[in-house]
Amino acid sequence: MLQILLMTCIVFAADSKTPAKAKPAATQGTSAQEDKAIEAAIRAKLEKSKIGKDGFKVHVQGGVATWEGATDVLQHKGAATRMAKTAGAHRVVNNIKISDAAKQKATDNLDQGRRRVQVKRSDQRD
Repeated sequence: MLQILLMTCIVFAADSKTPAKAKPAATQGTSAQEDKAIEAAIRAKLEKSKIGKDGFKVHVQGGVATWEGATDVLQHKGAATRMAKTAGAHRVVNNIKISDAAKQKATDNLDQGRRRVQVKRSDQRD
């Protein structure tokens, strides 16, 4: 009787294990024609945008947009990534460098914002 009970427990334990989930298939790369279309769409958006003044370079291969360049405005790096995504890029490699001055300005703005939060409504402001 004990053997039957043990065998039943083993069978149930084996059935309760779920198989490992398979990874989704990797997206196939795009054709050269599609890459050119995506790159053209990105360049068109870049010409209309404020970040176009930064002189960024973009290249699309296999549906992956790669950005190169440098900027003095922290937000331009994120804007470039969003621009490539909305133009149809499957993935974005953003190698845009942020200047030290832009990083310092962002840090100063963050510190100033923290000080504003700490001021009470009844306190005098500077």
